Amino acid sequence: MTVRSKRYVDLKEQMSADRLGVEAGIEAVKEAATANFVETIECHVKLNIDPTQADQQIRRSIVLPAGTGQETKVIIFASGEKQKEAEDAGADVVGDEELIEKVADGWLDFDAAVATPDMMGEVGQLGPVLGPRGLMPNNKAGTVTFDVADAVEKIKQGQVELRNDSQGIIHAPVGTDEMDDSALADNLKAVLKFVIEEKPPGISRGQYIDSITLASSMSPGIEIDPAAAWELA
Repeated sequence: MTVRSKRYVDLKEQMSADRLGVEAGIEAVKEAATANFVETIECHVKLNIDPTQADQQIRRSIVLPAGTGQETKVIIFASGEKQKEAEDAGADVVGDEELIEKVADGWLDFDAAVATPDMMGEVGQLGPVLGPRGLMPNNKAGTVTFDVADAVEKIKQGQVELRNDSQGIIHAPVGTDEMDDSALADNLKAVLKFVIEEKPPGISRGQYIDSITLASSMSPGIEIDPAAAWELA
């Protein structure tokens, strides 16, 4: 059983049980972000999909228009001239076999990983290390590519991978508690627009989005009215 802190319990008691509009929800989640560090704000969208069906899987990367509000450390698995291209584009760490070995030994001081297609045969061995952390390079996420400069630029600008989990929930960062309300609203709109555009055929609008929750790193979730969010997007 999860044991909640007194701070968390107090915040929960102060929160409205009603579903809020987008602007009120953003204000409420920022007010609840009272930890002594910069808190990430996430949007959790529960979808009425069957995650076991291949045609209902949702997975793609988007660039948040206002960025993530945080610096992103990017590593590139590449060889030859692609290493220089990645370094010039601003990649934090670039390498081939030695970098693969370093990660395999437990080094995980990075936020995103990109690999050129010719490296994936060797990078594939890192699946058990990177996969559970959502860091494994993937074609659908745009992180397996020869255009490493474009990949680095997008990630640094605020690219995030959005995918449903086994419960049909998409967990998406939309910024930090230090960002302006308008910036958070722009990012939230981008996430919801993506979710709506990815709606599998055969699922009606009224059945698709079950719930939307905003929460900071250390605060309880705040329910957002799906109808209001749909109109925003």
